[in-house]
Amino acid sequence: MKAEAKRESGLIGGVPEWGVDPVPDNLRRFGVFDGFVLWFNLGVSLLLPIVAAFLVPGLSFRSAALAIVVGVLIGNAMLGYAGHIGAATGAPAMVLYRPSLGKVGSYGPTLLNVLQNIGWGAFELIVIGSAASAVSKHLFGFEARWAWTILFGAIVTAFAIGGPLVIVREWLKRYAIWLVLGASIYLTVYVLTFAPLHTFLHAPGRGLPFWQGVDLVVAMPISWIALAADYTRFGRSPRASFAGTGIGYGVAQAWFYLLGVLLIISKVASNLADTNAFIAAVIAVPLGALAMAILAIGEVDKPFANVYSAAVSVQNGQPRLGQRRLSFVIGAVCTALAIVVPLAQYQNFLLLLGAVFVPLFGVQAAHYAIVRHGYHADELYGAIPSIRAWGLLSWLAGFVAYNWLNPGTVTWWVTFMKWWLHGVLRLPLSGATSAPWLSASIASFVVAFALQAARAASRGRAPARSRGEA
Repeated sequence: MKAEAKRESGLIGGVPEWGVDPVPDNLRRFGVFDGFVLWFNLGVSLLLPIVAAFLVPGLSFRSAALAIVVGVLIGNAMLGYAGHIGAATGAPAMVLYRPSLGKVGSYGPTLLNVLQNIGWGAFELIVIGSAASAVSKHLFGFEARWAWTILFGAIVTAFAIGGPLVIVREWLKRYAIWLVLGASIYLTVYVLTFAPLHTFLHAPGRGLPFWQGVDLVVAMPISWIALAADYTRFGRSPRASFAGTGIGYGVAQAWFYLLGVLLIISKVASNLADTNAFIAAVIAVPLGALAMAILAIGEVDKPFANVYSAAVSVQNGQPRLGQRRLSFVIGAVCTALAIVVPLAQYQNFLLLLGAVFVPLFGVQAAHYAIVRHGYHADELYGAIPSIRAWGLLSWLAGFVAYNWLNPGTVTWWVTFMKWWLHGVLRLPLSGATSAPWLSASIASFVVAFALQAARAASRGRAPARSRGEA
């Protein structure tokens, strides 16, 4: 009763601060449309066209479109299932790694997730601040990027303090999704009418391996897997959460990846990899300043999710720290980084995290679905072993498989991986050369999943059942 009273004393918008405890039924309010709205808005991002620019001209338009479809289906099936697990258990994402990795073992993913969320949150604020300053210069003659960054950083922090139930109901469903839809449709129609159709259909490629393109697409939903359950734990049912999460983000991601490809091929934008050049190209189109202003405002839900999930992740190791106070501190850190740290190429490092979180989710999915058939509350919050070595080894094996096939583009990391994989482990030359037909994302997931699932044959424990899976 005291714990309940303490939570209720922190109400914001009728929603208590719940921490990492299982969310009770009366707070599981997200249906399919709520989940769709949240994840569609998270998928409509100014970052996606920038990342999609790496697909062309390496791939032809047809190959790039196919890579987008395949990558979206693979990545969002994983993301949707991560959402399913969150809704079935009512637990946040990092707590869900306790059964497969052990309580202390889960602190590894927790630390990595906090770092990636702070990094993504800061990078998102850089993009928002740059977009706002470009719009204000176009309309009013001044930039003041630092001021815009502080303003949006304060909004993001306030959103994180409010929490997902308040933000989805009061901001995303009422205003953001409709504004963002309008701006997105306008830009898409403009690009499609800017150049003849054959310009797109017959655009050639320059030899990028198809499955590397797929990995680039998979990387974005994978970056959200370690956050999904933080929001779907408020879902009414596992099925609704799977559908809302996977379809919502998948539709938006496919749309904005394709938009990035079309922007490059049509030459509306010549260099999307340069964030400022992309923003300037959009502003230059008729009504582009208005569209960019709307998209910049609609972008705040991304760093909100990063700040909120970073706070909830910290609570996996320090449950006594309040989520709202943590959100305030983390929001301030992200804002400060966005102002003072040059993160222009940081997205390459962040995309590298796919090598971490793809096999990590393979371990969790196999343990949840094959080894345990769902989790009881005591497997998440009771007497949990500190370390589960098999889960950690399965994760490491998947990590090795990913980096053997695709070590990414960060120079120091590629050098280190070559030394470790080929010099220390004596593996054959890069899988990208010997097996260009193989996706690093798929291979690492399968390796980690298969190794973890192998435990089901050797451990004859009775299956557990989660909420909604009877």
